[in-house]
Amino acid sequence: MYRMIGAAVVGLFAVGAVRGHFQFVVPDAKGESAKVVFSDDLEPDTNVNVEKIASTKLTLRDAAGKEVPLEWKKGDGFYAVNVPGRGDRVIYGVTDYGVLQKGDDKPFKLAYYPKATIGSAAAKAVGEKLALEVVAEPAMGKVRFQVLAAGKPLADSEVTVMGPSGGKRAVKTDKDGYTPTFDGAGRYGVVAKRVEAKAGEHAGKKFDEIRSYATLVCEVQK
Repeated sequence: MYRMIGAAVVGLFAVGAVRGHFQFVVPDAKGESAKVVFSDDLEPDTNVNVEKIASTKLTLRDAAGKEVPLEWKKGDGFYAVNVPGRGDRVIYGVTDYGVLQKGDDKPFKLAYYPKATIGSAAAKAVGEKLALEVVAEPAMGKVRFQVLAAGKPLADSEVTVMGPSGGKRAVKTDKDGYTPTFDGAGRYGVVAKRVEAKAGEHAGKKFDEIRSYATLVCEVQK
């Protein structure tokens, strides 16, 4: 069922992983609320100004495909979100972080696409409305992930996976956008990266490339 041909492992746990702070939507155990953090793991980082992600637009999609916008309230190192409804749901967001430049590097446009599943990890893809997205494919205590760019598989994407037992593993997607398979039930956090050599102008600032990061938080059942 799982095809691993072409998926190259480029690092071991805590080696070669995508570094930096990313947005994660972390649901509570009951699926009634969630925290949105800006961190290098799934825990709030109180040393980082969480207001940097204040422009994020969050949406809740229920099992029938109905979508509603979500509002949040600022906490200590996170934003708190009430999650209405029951059953399998998906929370996804879009963050326009703006144009940045580090040192002598070329300026780049940065965007984040955080997502979490509540209930089944095997939620359908959001699709074309997300420039970058991670989808889980769980099966009997195992899981692999697919990276999609506007709904289409993205090959050679750098992906970092945080598993239930801790640590981080860096991999690359194969020609169909899939990571290798990971063993173990529990909570996973995933970061996928895409860099596009596209120049343009945004909010009056010019850029030479677009950097996008998609995250996924999900629970894999035994």
